[in-house]
Amino acid sequence: MAESENKSNTRDYSTISPSARSLLLLKGLTDIPFAREAAELMQYPEKYEPDFELRDLRFWARVVHFESRYKSINQLLADVPIKNILEISAGFSFRGLAAVQQDGIHYIDTDLPEVIATKKEFINALQPHGINPKSKLEILPLNVLDEKAFEAIVNRFAPGEPIVIVNEGLLMYLGWEEKKQLFKTIHKTLDVRGGYWITADIYIKQRTEIPGMEPDDKLSKFFEQHNVRENMFDSFEAAEKFFTEQDFIVDKKAVPQPDKLVTLKYFLSSASEEQLKMLRSRTVKIQETWRV
Repeated sequence: MAESENKSNTRDYSTISPSARSLLLLKGLTDIPFAREAAELMQYPEKYEPDFELRDLRFWARVVHFESRYKSINQLLADVPIKNILEISAGFSFRGLAAVQQDGIHYIDTDLPEVIATKKEFINALQPHGINPKSKLEILPLNVLDEKAFEAIVNRFAPGEPIVIVNEGLLMYLGWEEKKQLFKTIHKTLDVRGGYWITADIYIKQRTEIPGMEPDDKLSKFFEQHNVRENMFDSFEAAEKFFTEQDFIVDKKAVPQPDKLVTLKYFLSSASEEQLKMLRSRTVKIQETWRV
């Protein structure tokens, strides 16, 4: 996007949640569709200048993680022929805008009202990219724990057609009873409609820390404030047991595709020989993406 286009379509976005802002600026370093353009909008009037010369293992570990998480959802979407997609708690992800460049997609992008109000401004600024005339993108407010509102959103899709529900970055902010409530709503929806739920939120508490990759004080404080650790699963086995107890069956799990990660080279070049050796010898997986 040209600088002149940015100036004509932006305001001061400094009031946006620090975590949402930080995540978008990180994604701007990747090749995720519209992430760079959106990061430029977010940063305006300052110029967005990614530092690819930075050699900070902790920083690049986060970038690689979020790039991988985003692409893992696309991996599980790729072999599903369903054209109706509902993304919940989408934040400043523009997966929907990318999806409706294709033919025949109805994509509903949702989050809390204050996020959606700002996201609509971003979408309007990115509109020169266009939408396939046979596709439809809706940006709508939704509290995922409001079952009636959830049902009303789902009913915007053509009657009787299956849907795919997508999310990343939600379950770790919900307590266990809230998770059960959401699972019940999603299960009821898919039972009636047919389709799948793809979630990238299978995070576990246990982790093997590599020196230089430990969470910094700011991230640790954020986790503590939002009870993130407590809301993670004890293990991948425990996660699958929880899903089974809520009457879900895991259909497919995303597999790592390091060759598709454009930021992996910056992470690897930031690691010392000792750190690389530890990375090769230890299991450091903390997250999976499932289709259920």
